[in-house]
Amino acid sequence: MKAVGARLPRYDGVGHVTGQTTYVDDFRVHGMLWAKALRSPVHHAAITKLDTSRAEAVPGVHAVVTHTDVPQLEYGHLSGLGIPADEPLLAKDEVRYMGQPIALVAAEDLEAATAGVAAIEIEYEERPTLWDVREAFDSDAAVVHRWGNWYPHFEDEMDRRQIRKGDIQKAFEDADHIIQGVYRPAAIEHVPMETQVSMVVPESDGRLTIHSCTQAMYFSLGVISAHLQVPLNKLKIVGGTVGGGFGGKVDTASETITALAAMKAGRPVKWRWTREEEFLASSTRAPWHMEIIDAVTSDGWILGRKMLTLHDSGAYARFSPYGLTKHSFHHTGAYTIPHLHFDGYVVFTNRVPTTAMRGFGVTSVSFAVETHMSRIVDELGLDPYEFRLKNANRIHDTSPNRISYTDPSTVDVLQSIAGATGHDLAPAYAAATREPREGEWLPDHLVDQISTEGH
Repeated sequence: MKAVGARLPRYDGVGHVTGQTTYVDDFRVHGMLWAKALRSPVHHAAITKLDTSRAEAVPGVHAVVTHTDVPQLEYGHLSGLGIPADEPLLAKDEVRYMGQPIALVAAEDLEAATAGVAAIEIEYEERPTLWDVREAFDSDAAVVHRWGNWYPHFEDEMDRRQIRKGDIQKAFEDADHIIQGVYRPAAIEHVPMETQVSMVVPESDGRLTIHSCTQAMYFSLGVISAHLQVPLNKLKIVGGTVGGGFGGKVDTASETITALAAMKAGRPVKWRWTREEEFLASSTRAPWHMEIIDAVTSDGWILGRKMLTLHDSGAYARFSPYGLTKHSFHHTGAYTIPHLHFDGYVVFTNRVPTTAMRGFGVTSVSFAVETHMSRIVDELGLDPYEFRLKNANRIHDTSPNRISYTDPSTVDVLQSIAGATGHDLAPAYAAATREPREGEWLPDHLVDQISTEGH
């Protein structure tokens, strides 16, 4: 407890501010090769020709890696959960986003590697593209994915993440007001100070030592092992200091391809993305399209919510099904709404595949929910704090997926903010607690949703 409230120095603070901290790119080993990638210059196309023979003959080039060198071409971070993989490590017959990796060239220096990339003979047959998730459902929309334009949630044989709770029709019949809004937070690039980088060293005992900037060591270990079809004990991952990640370095973006190049060349290989590559091809936080329609009473009770979410996954699924699942469980925010009708879709477009970023799936819906709460307040002329306190989660209220809350903090947080900003609350609201609902805090429409069970 001595640390609580105390000003303690970061254990790595001095190294950071003095430039002494060691990152992956600081490692050099004897005989190390440098790598450059051939990336798609178009957003969507069939690959009609791929010939690396000229590249392999470029002076200084020691290895050219393509899809033919990958023992298991498709394997995802969610494959271990039984969710089918859909993204090839290196593009095979088609490309679905600009910047998608097709080949990697390992050479004595970056100049030779760049020359090797330029010598690869490749031809494309461009295809129509899809950019707006709202157009994915049109009959004439361009088709991005072999599964169609949205993800088929394999575990429950549904094409969406669906939540039904209570009687949404009754909620709208009983409401005094129907208030709706559409919220569309855009994609966000993580912009880490350290770009994606990895170095792989083939050891004399047949193992690979992989220097990685991954945020998820064991995720990455499993993914690399699966792609290479080697046992885990043949791999050693050295996780250096991550120079900024924020969720964007869970994708194992460079390690496996670098490992293939090192295995093929029989020498250490480093692949460091340029800043241009980072902006072009690294994953972003997803764009979302969220439509909320609330059934509300004149005195400020939310009776029901109908919501449609379209999550832009980009060209492949990656972590998006997981992100949408979290999103669906939090679509009421910090508030108790007894009647719900939620449909969420993971939609494929020709953008770079999207990924985690700071509260994956939850921060975006929190933005939408709080903006919508403010919209209701403005339209009905309600006190913004008292409206939120009235609907705030309390002990034994249930979440959208019917989990009974045991220690919700919404009431306390709202009261603290009101106090800190000098907002005077009416006595009943100032005295409200998180304790189970009773009296005026338990209107008829909230009785049936209460549960003392933990599941």
